[in-house]
Amino acid sequence: MEYRQLGRSGLRISVLTLGTMTYGGKGVFAKTGSVDLAGVRRQIDLCLDAGVNLIDTADIYSIGVSEELVGEAVKGRRPDVLIATKARFPMGPGPNDAGLSRQHLIKACEASLKRLGTDYVDLYQVHEWDGQTPIEETLETLDTLVRSGKVRYVGVSNYAAWHLMKVLWTADKEHFIKPVSQQIHYTLQARDVESELVPIALDQGIGIMVWSPLAGGLLSGKYRRGKAMPDGARHLTDWGEPPVHDQEKLYDIVEELVAIAEGHGVSAAQVAIAWLLGRPGVSTVIVGARTEEQLADNLKAADLVLTEEERQRLDDVSRPPLLYPYWHQAKTASERLSAADLPLLGPHLKG
Repeated sequence: MEYRQLGRSGLRISVLTLGTMTYGGKGVFAKTGSVDLAGVRRQIDLCLDAGVNLIDTADIYSIGVSEELVGEAVKGRRPDVLIATKARFPMGPGPNDAGLSRQHLIKACEASLKRLGTDYVDLYQVHEWDGQTPIEETLETLDTLVRSGKVRYVGVSNYAAWHLMKVLWTADKEHFIKPVSQQIHYTLQARDVESELVPIALDQGIGIMVWSPLAGGLLSGKYRRGKAMPDGARHLTDWGEPPVHDQEKLYDIVEELVAIAEGHGVSAAQVAIAWLLGRPGVSTVIVGARTEEQLADNLKAADLVLTEEERQRLDDVSRPPLLYPYWHQAKTASERLSAADLPLLGPHLKG
């Protein structure tokens, strides 16, 4: 297992992280999975044996049950694992049971610590933007949690580019602890983050943690052009996360994944994850599964080496068109681009 620095922090994390959205099966999360305690223990054993050192959860996953299961499963070996969790979404019916206010964040953090059975969280992430709470209030609260010892590092998730830059600017101005990571959705099927969020990560030293690397299963190889939908399929029907804007392009991507996978004797899922691990700025890819078999297969992606030609094939079949102002910059600013600009603009520059 390879380990990478998380942003500009000194924290070294495995390139694969164990995701826990499938744990518990409570409420709306029953659609994603319902792994029980025995299954959670086996999955964590699999990951630790493979060298994974980070487990990612959230208070909202099965309304706290995921955190409880993780806490129970790591009893007696807490020093061996890093735990990341998140807060922002509603955890009750009250007016202060959601958001990134001081009131909610402190309450949410203390509740997460109790469910996890630990005195500290290694990475505490704000799960989504809150445009109604002053950013200074949120950052001051996160700063206080770090200085109190309850949190060791902080990160953001699902932020737009201007949200993240506002956070970084405010933290600099007020001398607050800065986030070291951003957890974002990034796949061959959805490369929109390459326009701004990836360049920000490279320029500002923010580690990228990728969630749902298989686009909720769309890139697993089960969804094929002209073939029947898998049993229990949610995608391409009434499930809109992630949205599919071009179904034919999706099928083109899957066909390329399957072809490359067959050449290596591996699954299409492993190829999709391995492609991500080679993208600029990516610190770790979060893999979760309903079954041990799925998880074991995903973990093998850490050892899969794609050739440059294979990477080029995947890039070519999945690359989105440049948005403004990037197409203009590719035409007129090529002589003064930074290292953070080149992953996006480089393929569009004439030699």
